[in-house]
Amino acid sequence: MYRFLIVIEKANGNFSAYSPDLPGCVATGKTREQVTRNMYEAIEMHVRGLVEDKLPVPKSHSFAEYVAVPPTRGAFRSGKAGPNQ
Repeated sequence: MYRFLIVIEKANGNFSAYSPDLPGCVATGKTREQVTRNMYEAIEMHVRGLVEDKLPVPKSHSFAEYVAVPPTRGAFRSGKAGPNQ
């Protein structure tokens, strides 16, 4: 069994996904559930194609972490443009 991290992003009116370990393997969907299902099918087809072509299936090396950063008061008051301005 192969296991790959997928990254899901909210886009304008839909979702898109990709796997960092499988370049070019992408999917979209109207909902998060749909893009996850579509990505499963895309990875399945991608891996099947690699095996049929006698190419190596990449090992999964990617992982994800969330980093929580507390808001700071006055962080963007210097007059410089910040991400929330």
